[in-house]
Amino acid sequence: MQMTEFISCWGSVMPSLRRLSGLPVLSLLILGAIVANTPSGSAQQRLSAASPSGSYILGPTDRIRLKVYGEPDITGEYEVDANGNVSIPLAGQVKAAGLTTKQLERSITSALAKGIVRDPRVNVEMVAYRPFYILGEVKKSGEYPYRVGLTVLDAVATAGGYTYRANENKVYLRRAGSTVEEIYPMDAPILLYPGDNVRVPERYF
Repeated sequence: MQMTEFISCWGSVMPSLRRLSGLPVLSLLILGAIVANTPSGSAQQRLSAASPSGSYILGPTDRIRLKVYGEPDITGEYEVDANGNVSIPLAGQVKAAGLTTKQLERSITSALAKGIVRDPRVNVEMVAYRPFYILGEVKKSGEYPYRVGLTVLDAVATAGGYTYRANENKVYLRRAGSTVEEIYPMDAPILLYPGDNVRVPERYF
């Protein structure tokens, strides 16, 4: 937490601390520590955005199911192409990458309304997320289908387990859209997200 965020949080709890002035000093110190370590709103939003839920951001190779009420020729499954678009009959190329499913619904609705579909009612939902990637000291490196709740250890198991050269104490993880690898202890319950890259390093002893 940055100093400005700490000051803001501390200021918001000062009236409560005054009311609790009769409590032992130790209790007040514990309360202050809890406030200081509470994630800020922006951090919570970033965690939410990373999660494959209602706020999930679409990207290439994601598959969606589109339903346009009263239009069976348009209703069906579509894949986001390498350029980040979905090709929809009567709507053409619609940008999907970088949008949530709700935002894509609005884009498709707008595109269809410009054509012959009057008052289009559109629903978009996820069918399959883009794959994750694992390489390094695993038996079968490559890309694998993503599923919600997948952890780093699950990814290693999916790739056939460790090789005999693997460092089983740490893992390198590069999130989708990032160019930076972060190091995590292998036994930590680290969740993966669609498009993530996992690398298991080699041990040197």
